[in-house]
Amino acid sequence: MTRDLTLHDVIAAGIAVAAGLATALVLRVILRWLAERARRTKWEGDDIIVDILRTLAPWSAVAGGVAAAAAALPLNRAAGHVVNEILTTFVIGVATFTAARVTGGLVQAVAQSRSGVAGSATIFVNITRIVVMAMGFLIVLQTLGISIAPLLTALGVGGLAIALALKDTLANLFAGVHILVSKTVQPGDYIRLSSGEEGYVVDVNWRNTVVEQLNNNRVIIPNGKLAGTNMTNFTRPEQKLSVTVQVGVGYESDLEHVERVTVDVAEQVMKDVPGAVPDHEPAVRFHTFGDSRIGFTVILGVGEFSDKWRIKHEFIKRLHQRYRAEGIRIPAPERTVSLRPGAEAAVPRPRSSPDAVPDRPGPTA
Repeated sequence: MTRDLTLHDVIAAGIAVAAGLATALVLRVILRWLAERARRTKWEGDDIIVDILRTLAPWSAVAGGVAAAAAALPLNRAAGHVVNEILTTFVIGVATFTAARVTGGLVQAVAQSRSGVAGSATIFVNITRIVVMAMGFLIVLQTLGISIAPLLTALGVGGLAIALALKDTLANLFAGVHILVSKTVQPGDYIRLSSGEEGYVVDVNWRNTVVEQLNNNRVIIPNGKLAGTNMTNFTRPEQKLSVTVQVGVGYESDLEHVERVTVDVAEQVMKDVPGAVPDHEPAVRFHTFGDSRIGFTVILGVGEFSDKWRIKHEFIKRLHQRYRAEGIRIPAPERTVSLRPGAEAAVPRPRSSPDAVPDRPGPTA
């Protein structure tokens, strides 16, 4: 039998709850101070430990205060058991959410450190969080005395039906995992698809790959389509690449002089313009006797794909100015038309049809 509730019991329970809340507030202040100190150290382990405690410790203090309050109240055995199970479930839930968040952050940090970019691959983060949440859910069921064996059996039997219903979604999921594991594409890479879409890979999630174009528009590409299409990756295996600029000079030009001047301008661009490769040796290759010019190609080096527009812009501008100073002519397309003496130009006339009505002179003003 339980005794009757008294004012002393209520006061004791209130004090217990207040003590738990006060302890939680004190822990938050202390852990916030520790977090600031941990950020100043080089070891990342203390940041992780403090991050876990900042979430778990205050809520555990609150749960402890509620448990002490329940113990102070004259509850029967069944009610006390229910309260204990609720508090245990609450603490396990808080620990599970904290573990999922911290583990996801660690996976994201590892992905960023390996790819060397600021982008994220949320597909691994999401999978990690789902696995941790599922494990926490199973622990809660086991703590509450619910057998998880039938649940696992039901999941195994229903897995086939789920796989058939989510065939396209699972195909995109495994395609995204394959893309990242094989390092075909990583966040931060600049890619171009055979269908014409191109841009920087921002994220690879469980269904889509997000590509941000140079005009800040984003293209959403299903992972299955990305894995099954022809694609050019301008970042891998090396981020540096060469760009070509087509130039033409007149037939009267001294090609040795043209080559020296062009290489000199290209070397200055490589040293002065941000995004260029200073140690790149520019090359000039003559290749065409055109109708009005001798065509050649200038090969420049850029640090990454988006820099090529700035490099070509500066090179063409400086090359045009230098050619004018050196007297090198860039001819416009020309065509010579010869007419035989006494030949008359043929003027086409409209063909008449049998049903045509002859023209009649109109009124004159």
